[in-house]
This record gives sequence, C-alpha cells and structure tokens, in this order.
Amino acid sequence: MTKRMIIMLVLVTVVFGGVFGMKYMGNVMMNKYVDAMPVPAATITAGAVKKMSWDNRLEAIGSFVPVNGTDVTTEAGGIVTAIHFESGQRVQKGDRLVTLDAANERGEYKRLQAQAELAELNRARREKLYKLEAISKSDYDAAVSEANAAKAAVEAQGAKLAQKEIRAPFAGELGIRRVNVGQFINPGSPIVNLQSLDPIDIDLTLPEQYIASVKPGFKVAVRVEAYPELEFAGQILAVEPKIDEATRNFKLRARLPNPDHQLRAGQFGRVRLELPGSREILAIPRTAINYDSYGTSVFVVQKKKVDPNAPKPEPMPGMPPAPQVDFEVAQRFIKVGDARGDFVAVIDGIKEGEQVATSGLLKLRNQQPVIITQEGELKNTLTPKPAEG
Repeated sequence: MTKRMIIMLVLVTVVFGGVFGMKYMGNVMMNKYVDAMPVPAATITAGAVKKMSWDNRLEAIGSFVPVNGTDVTTEAGGIVTAIHFESGQRVQKGDRLVTLDAANERGEYKRLQAQAELAELNRARREKLYKLEAISKSDYDAAVSEANAAKAAVEAQGAKLAQKEIRAPFAGELGIRRVNVGQFINPGSPIVNLQSLDPIDIDLTLPEQYIASVKPGFKVAVRVEAYPELEFAGQILAVEPKIDEATRNFKLRARLPNPDHQLRAGQFGRVRLELPGSREILAIPRTAINYDSYGTSVFVVQKKKVDPNAPKPEPMPGMPPAPQVDFEVAQRFIKVGDARGDFVAVIDGIKEGEQVATSGLLKLRNQQPVIITQEGELKNTLTPKPAEG
C-alpha cells in the first residue's frame, strides 16, 4: 500500500511539473519576443518645410465708425405737430425731419418785424431832416441804432422760429424714430439716429514698434463676419501721432468706400494693412505644430536609425513577422512667427526641405516609427476658403 502511494505521488509530480515547466518556458519565450519587438509604426501625413515669399503686411482688429453720425436732437422744446420721415429712410442735408408747434414764436416774429419796419421808416425820415440840418447828428444816429436793433431782434426771433423745424444736419441713413405726433419734447431730447455710411471709417490700433512702418495712403483690406466671402478695400486716412502710455499702442483710421451700405458703424472688422516690399521666410503647415506649455515643437521625419548590435526579433510560431519601417520622427522645438492662411512662418529650429508630420501628432513620440501616407492629406494654401457643402 505504501509503495503504491509513493508511485502515485511521483507520477502526479512528474505530470504537474511538466505542465508548469511548459507554461514557464512559454512565458519566457513570449517576454523575449515582446522585449525584442519594435514599437508599432504610426501612420501619418507629412509636409515639407518650404521657402516662401510673403508680402509685408500687418493684421489688426478694428471697429467701424461713421464719417458723420449723431443722435438728431432739438435746441428748443415744444409739441410735435408733424413728422416728415420714416424709420430707416435715407435723407439729404437740410431735409425736414420734425416740426414743432411754433404759434407763439411766429406771432412774436411778426410783431418784431412790424417794429423793425416802423424803425426803418423813422430812420429814413430822420435822415431827410438831418440832410436839411433840421436835427442834430446824435438824433439821426439814435434813429439808425433803433432801426438796426429792430432788425437784429427780427433775426434773433427768426432763428428761434427756425429751431422749431428740425432738419438733417448731413446726408445719411436714419434709424428708428423716437418721437410721436402730439408728444412734448424737451431741448436735447433724441429724435432719431442719423449715420453717414458712404464712405465709412474703421479705427484700429497697432503696437508702437510699427509706428515708423505705416503712413497715410497705405492700402488696407477688411473682412467682416457678416460677409465672410467679401473683402473691402480702402486706405489709411490718418495715423495718431501720440502713443498711448497705458498700452503702448497707437491708433490709425482708414477710410473705405461703402456705396451699398453693407458696412455699419460699430461693426467688428479684421484689417490687413499692406506694406511695401516682401520677405523670404520658411513656412510649415499649421497642422504640423504641437503647442505645449513647455514650448512649441514639431515632429521631424527622418531615416530610421538601425543599431547593428540590436537583437532581431524571432517570429513567434503562427504569427506574421513585424513589418519593416524606414522612417521615424524626432521631436524638435522651434520658434514660430506670424501665420498666414494654412501656413506658419518658422524663425528658428528647422531647415528648408525637411519633412514634418502634419497629422496624428497625439500618437507620436521621440523615435516613433512612422508610415507616411497621402490618404486624407490636406491641401494647404495661403488663401483658404470655407468648404462648400
């Protein structure tokens, strides 16, 4: 019985020892394969570092202002008796807008006019008597003064009477009227907004280092959100001679034709200021740049470095051999300049002709093997346009 038990224990030990031994050897071979296996290649698109000739330009944000714009008000108070315009109407300089009740002023004007006529008749009689030497020079001078004072009173009352007719101070487009017939308005109360829209100005600011680069007459091109497909042309009208001490910026004003009244005061615009000459730069696609808190970098595509002493992985039974990859990427920090269209200028850190990864940046790291493909590659341009649906 004891001999049989010993034989059973030996057999069990041999069987389980063989199983665990095979498992151990399999794990060892798998670890060796994984350790020697190369990093999986990432599929990317790539673009070349190109030398480009860019025209000199500055870009800024501006706000449109009218050449003339105001809230039309009244100098005199009174009851509105007539309104001669509609909201949104275009008017010419001098067009009547609102009439106020002027019965009292008109009556006073007629009274003063009658007094002035009487004073003029008295002056004419005194003049004849003075020529006949029937009165003194002082009496004649008093009559002349009375006549002149009467005329001045008529003119002053005429000006007050004219204030009861509110007219457009310049040609432009009216806004929404704010008064009604029968309403009493006080002096200074707004009646309607009036804007002169053609031409129209745009104000913008630039850093002080550009004050020697811009001059009146330089051309500008403006884009607005309301008309993304259009570009409005104009030129610099004036450059502010003073630099703001708080921001170290200076102001410019450009003027643009606006015959269709597409641009409005207060509108936001992106301004491109054209400067004389051009400059040679190195440029890469925007999609190639990796922005991080520790710097701006790109992944440069280069020939894969092969270590002749590195062990070659042996394929596992039943598994295909790893594909051969000829390229890898190296992360490199660069210094970038301004952007234009789909490209960004590179000031330092890269050379002309080098290839940089333009897609799949999130899955890349140093010495990452890559496979370059043209599938899904974007066509970069200096003047991109929204895709048509």
